[in-house]
Amino acid sequence: MFDIDDTLVDLHQAMKDAMIAASRPLVPHLGAGEWDAFAAMYMADVDHFYDRYVAGEFTFAEQRGLRARAVMAHFGVSGFDLAAEQWWIEAFEKAQPGYIRAYPDVVPVLDALDAAGFPYGAVSNNVHDYQRAKLDVAGLSRIRVLVGIDTVGAAKPDPRVFAEGCRLLGTVPAQTLYVGDNYLIDAEGSAQAGLQGVWLDRKGGGPPSSAAVEGVRIIGGLAEVQGLAGLMLPRARAGVQL
Repeated sequence: MFDIDDTLVDLHQAMKDAMIAASRPLVPHLGAGEWDAFAAMYMADVDHFYDRYVAGEFTFAEQRGLRARAVMAHFGVSGFDLAAEQWWIEAFEKAQPGYIRAYPDVVPVLDALDAAGFPYGAVSNNVHDYQRAKLDVAGLSRIRVLVGIDTVGAAKPDPRVFAEGCRLLGTVPAQTLYVGDNYLIDAEGSAQAGLQGVWLDRKGGGPPSSAAVEGVRIIGGLAEVQGLAGLMLPRARAGVQL
């Protein structure tokens, strides 16, 4: 099983591009470097508005607006009132699907899993239908099993979401890999739920100092999933073992 955002789909780049498209009419004076800082501040979400949305404190649109409001204030944008905020949210939502892309290493690993007959799916900390649309836009409609935070009324690292993913796949947790880009929520969370936790460290930064769960595997790209699962491409190996 896979996480979606920044594991299968390059959400960071998609959000940055959509954010610039939605914000440029309001902040026309920023240069390229400033846009990088603008996007980085939004993505950092130092007030944890997204986590608070997951916990039920805000709606999805509210957390997006609050994050935008904080960034606009930092860059001295005046007149970003509720009407402007609503306009920005709608502009962002309209623009983002056009920038959604799967990482280049996603399709090859799914092809290998398909060829070997391994079931796969996704568990995400966003609602099912929103993530379903994201996968489809990214060309990943073949991922049929999808667990969102509204599927069982819980979010990662709650063991129930991982267990539901295994149930839908028909796999035993101890024999199921879970791959995600967030060390604590994805790797440690799935390991604590009884799965084989795999941290996708695309940037090569290494695990956080708070890492405490033994047995978490670390990979730098999804091509390494084949090795963890004992897979090789069909042309290189006729038999498949787990």
